Amino acid sequence: MTPRLLSSRGHTLLEMTIALALGMLIVTASLSLYREQRAAFDRAADAARIHDAASSALEMLAQQIQMAGFASSVESPVDAWMFGCAQGRVIGADTTASCESLASHSDGLQVRYSADAVSTWPSTAGAPTDCLGQAVSDAIVTNRFYAKPSSSTGEPELYCEGGGRQAQPIVEGIERMRVMYWLAGAPSASDASAIARERWRDVHAADVCIVVRGFIAQAKRKANYVDCNGLPVTVEDGRVRQVFWRRVAIRNSVASPSGGAQ
Repeated sequence: MTPRLLSSRGHTLLEMTIALALGMLIVTASLSLYREQRAAFDRAADAARIHDAASSALEMLAQQIQMAGFASSVESPVDAWMFGCAQGRVIGADTTASCESLASHSDGLQVRYSADAVSTWPSTAGAPTDCLGQAVSDAIVTNRFYAKPSSSTGEPELYCEGGGRQAQPIVEGIERMRVMYWLAGAPSASDASAIARERWRDVHAADVCIVVRGFIAQAKRKANYVDCNGLPVTVEDGRVRQVFWRRVAIRNSVASPSGGAQ
C-alpha cells in the first residue's frame, strides 16, 4: 500500500502544480489586459481633455479678437485696439504698451474695446466686466493674454490679465500661444515683432495657434509633434502635445471691408 499511496500523492501534487501554473497564467493575462485597457482609457481621457482645453482657449481668444475695436459709446482711442508681443507678454500702460519676454516663449496679446453692457457680460451690479468677470470702471476694457507654467503647480496655463489687475489662469494645459497678424494689403501674416506701432490699426485678422500639453504622464519615451511654426519638436517628458489653430477676422477693424467702429 505504501508505494500506491506515494504514487497517488505524487499525482495529486503534479495536478496542483499544473493548476497553479494555469491560474498564474490566467491572472497574468488578465492583469496585462487590464493594464492595456486602463492605458487606452487614460489616452482617450487625456485626448478628450486636450480637445476641451483647446476648444475653450480658442473660443475665448476668438471672441476677444472679434470684439477688438468695438466702440458703441467711445471715440477712437489714442492707440490701436490690438497689440501683440512675440515670445513675450504685454506690459505697461494700455495705450503705450510694451513687451516683456517669457521663458515659455508664448506670444502675448492685448485686446481693447468699449466697456459697456453690449460688449461685455455685466456684473451682478450691472457694471461691464473684463475677461476675469471683474467689474470695469474705465470707458475701455483692456484684456491681455499669454501662456506660462503655473508658479504653484508647474502646469502650463493660459492667463488673462484684465483691467490692470493681477493675471489669473483661465484654461489649464495651454503650453504656448502663437499669434500671426494679417495687415491690410499684405500677402501673408506677420509676426508681432515685425509690426510697427503705427501699423497695428491696419490689422484685420489674426491666426491664433496654441500648443496644448497632455494632462497624464505616460511612459517616458520620446514623442514628436509639429509646433506652431511648422517645425518638428521632440519631447521626452511622457506628455502628449497637440497643436490647434484658428483664423479670426476682426469685425471692427478699419482695415476690413466692413470695418469701422460700430
